Amino acid sequence: MELNWHSEFAKSWLDRSEQGRLPHAVLLTGPVGVGKRAAAAWISEQRLQPNPMHALPVYPFDVIEHPDIRWITTPEDKRTIGIDQIRAMVAEINLTSYKGHGKVAVIESASEMTVNAANSLLKTLEEPPGDTLLVLVADRAGKLPATIFSRCQRIDIKVPAELAALQWLDRLQPGAAWTDALRMSGGAPLAAVVALDDLEVSTSMGRDFKVLGQGKGSAVEVAARWAKLDTGFVLNWLAQQIKLAVLANSAGRETAAGLAIDDSVLRRMDRRNLFCYLDIINRLRGQPGGSYNVQLTIEGLLIDWASGLKDCGLTPPNDGMELMLARRTRERAK
Repeated sequence: MELNWHSEFAKSWLDRSEQGRLPHAVLLTGPVGVGKRAAAAWISEQRLQPNPMHALPVYPFDVIEHPDIRWITTPEDKRTIGIDQIRAMVAEINLTSYKGHGKVAVIESASEMTVNAANSLLKTLEEPPGDTLLVLVADRAGKLPATIFSRCQRIDIKVPAELAALQWLDRLQPGAAWTDALRMSGGAPLAAVVALDDLEVSTSMGRDFKVLGQGKGSAVEVAARWAKLDTGFVLNWLAQQIKLAVLANSAGRETAAGLAIDDSVLRRMDRRNLFCYLDIINRLRGQPGGSYNVQLTIEGLLIDWASGLKDCGLTPPNDGMELMLARRTRERAK
């Protein structure tokens, strides 16, 4: 299926191609689930295929089989893109094009490159060899060094309007609970496709989060349940909930679409502390797996939530034990 919310991006790209004004390096940014990888695959096809098959990026997408494309991803057994991968890519694109249409190198997610890997890419971004196009896909653009930003043209893929997204999703699978899945995903249609399978889990988490936000229930018991889930899913869900809470709080509303908590909980939270809490969650999202104790960290986050974020600090725990011990020490001192 064509990603129809990519129409403006695709038209702009094709117009610039006809005018010979395409950049040598692009950075595709936007929320998870808006189709950045599909856009990268489409760009590759437009560049390397004399007669491209697709007028727009499509879902699901396939990387074209072509000797002049190099697609770099995070290895299955690692959480970062390393310097050796970038060096091998650079060596490859310095070779002569097999088909005579130039070369394309895609890095996704570029925000997962190590510092050394990013540094090793800088010279190539500044002076790409021959007729080479570099495409960087970033789910978290804020993690990229400024030196990468300055050498790429940024293209931001935005979420479509809710009605348009729901219409597209209903064509994909008619009758599914897309409204809830889309709101849970922050409006990103492809994230909603994944979220549809997690609706029951998300609903249960929402009930837990609301009860804890009212100062009731046991954060330790809830953390024990949540720790059995995928850590990335839990942290992404928390981040989305806090973003919605900030939105509702800033607008003076009692709630926002997709927000699990109600006004009685929202009134307990200071907006500055919500931002602080979101910052902690986002930094935890950026830490590699295994660098902290998952259950104890979730306990610490939920204990702070249950307390109304009164003790929210600006430094996320390197290990959940750090936060837990600090919290329990304060409790004993009361």
